[in-house]
Amino acid sequence: MREDKAPPGADADLVQSIQGGHTEAEAALYEKYSARVYYLALRESRCHADAEDVRAETFLRVLRAIRNNHVRSSAALASFILSTARNVLHELFRRRQTEQRAAADPADEPALPSQEELFLDSGVRRAIQQTILRLRPREQDVLRMHYYEELPKDEIARRTGIAAERIRLVKSRALKRFREAYLHVCAQNRGNYLDTKAGAKLT
Repeated sequence: MREDKAPPGADADLVQSIQGGHTEAEAALYEKYSARVYYLALRESRCHADAEDVRAETFLRVLRAIRNNHVRSSAALASFILSTARNVLHELFRRRQTEQRAAADPADEPALPSQEELFLDSGVRRAIQQTILRLRPREQDVLRMHYYEELPKDEIARRTGIAAERIRLVKSRALKRFREAYLHVCAQNRGNYLDTKAGAKLT
């Protein structure tokens, strides 16, 4: 999958700002990597709802790791995020397999982890889902074709009816709308998120 090149030090700055309690840096991190995580999850799960859940849980874990200084190298932040997403996917698949076995033989049903343990913060998940819904349909289509189907610009233009020279602009605006919508949702639901000034942690 293609990855947009980030300026040197950009991820390091994001990590430092998040550790300093800046909500805007969290939103910038989400804007930068959200589509990449979503379409990785979609490719593996082939289910939009699962991909959204995986993305929400991934960013929850990544933010927690950053705040707790568990990210060893900010230079490898992209790899850490994608590795976290794959771990969340594997947990989801294992849970589905356990549920299928339990359905086939209820007498041998093992104790399952709670929904809270698997996807720890439903408030964050809802916020991210609300962010996705704020995208226009054509913006969602462009991101899907660019990140998931990995189509060239000319093919995306042909399928969407958007002029080829405008595809990059539409993609950039869609990612910008991710950030703006995420900030708006955070402001509306600030009571459901950590109070960085008070030193609270994501739980």
